[in-house]
Amino acid sequence: MIIKAAERTESVQEYYFSRKLKEIASMNLRRKEAGVEPVINLGIGSPDGMPPMPAVDALCEAARFPGNHAYQSYVGLPELRQAFAAWYARWYGVDLDPASEIQPLVGSKEAILLISLAFLDKGDKVLVPDPGYPTYSSASKLVEAEILTYGLVEEKGWQPDFDALEKMDLSGVKIMWTNYPNMPTGAPATGELYSKLVDFGRRHGIMICNDNPYSFILNDKPLSILAQPGARECCLELNSLSKAHNMAGWRIGMVAAEADVISEILKVKSQMDSGMFKPLQLAAVEALSQGPEWFAQLNEEYARRRVLAGEIFDLLGVSYDKESSGMFLWGKVPAGMCGAVEGVTSGQALSDKLLYEAGVFITPGFIFGSKGEDYVRISLCAKPEVLKKAAEKISNVIS
Repeated sequence: MIIKAAERTESVQEYYFSRKLKEIASMNLRRKEAGVEPVINLGIGSPDGMPPMPAVDALCEAARFPGNHAYQSYVGLPELRQAFAAWYARWYGVDLDPASEIQPLVGSKEAILLISLAFLDKGDKVLVPDPGYPTYSSASKLVEAEILTYGLVEEKGWQPDFDALEKMDLSGVKIMWTNYPNMPTGAPATGELYSKLVDFGRRHGIMICNDNPYSFILNDKPLSILAQPGARECCLELNSLSKAHNMAGWRIGMVAAEADVISEILKVKSQMDSGMFKPLQLAAVEALSQGPEWFAQLNEEYARRRVLAGEIFDLLGVSYDKESSGMFLWGKVPAGMCGAVEGVTSGQALSDKLLYEAGVFITPGFIFGSKGEDYVRISLCAKPEVLKKAAEKISNVIS
């Protein structure tokens, strides 16, 4: 390399799943040469179902018009912003101004970095959950902010310990990342939790950034933090069509907040892309109009898969919550299950054993933080027959 990389890149590594998928791809090449079945990947939460067909039809139809292939507005089509607003009103009971309080995004993941760039200066502090989505930490590191982790533990239902938070030195804290229904643990959102977060943010002058892509998955009543009184003063919310509409690869998300927050995010976003492909936006409008029957069918399938994932954990003696929300099952590994290895967590040891001996990959919890070291996660984004096959392979190894 002819020049030295920016120092900020020294604070992060290539995303874990990027590295792991490359390893699994190499393993599969060798397995193919040896006549062995490929690895069963139960790691990533990438929905395997079809999106709503009206969305697919709208995409195909709109793509046939030459004018739809030009650059688009940075703020998104009015029809899309209105569709997001109607979606929030219908399902969350939240009224948003589509002209000023909604910003469509190329997936909600990009918003984590956009928000960090828009609101954090070097040395500012950020509250990040442990365990939690790794991108909260990596985005904070890339903007040279200081990370303060707040622990989530099973005994408290994977919710923040507000007494512990109040005892922390919160000077300089500008942002707190939250994510409910929680990934990776599956802990549900509650009105009481959101009320406490709003109160905490208002009293301490901290912006609560709630990441909410799992609210429809294995969850009877979707909730938004913005439905809480006073939330507009201190909260923003990310949402997405990736999980609830089987559209992960389409990269369609949004952020909702009061107008001045959206304006600051747009300042950064408008420097980084040139708008979303118009046919995608028109397709998203159709997807957002889906009724309760869509989500009922979706959750019927995820409930079936949750049972099968639980059977894998039962085989392994891993404890878990049978009623968890979201598209993962999170389980605690028994102490000493795979033997003590220096520098290797129990979750990682079990994950490695299953990958290299059974040809089944499940995610080790350490990648989500130190509080996840004794846990593993199974994605429900695999068909029932695949989960059954994985259980068979695992059973052969442990017996």
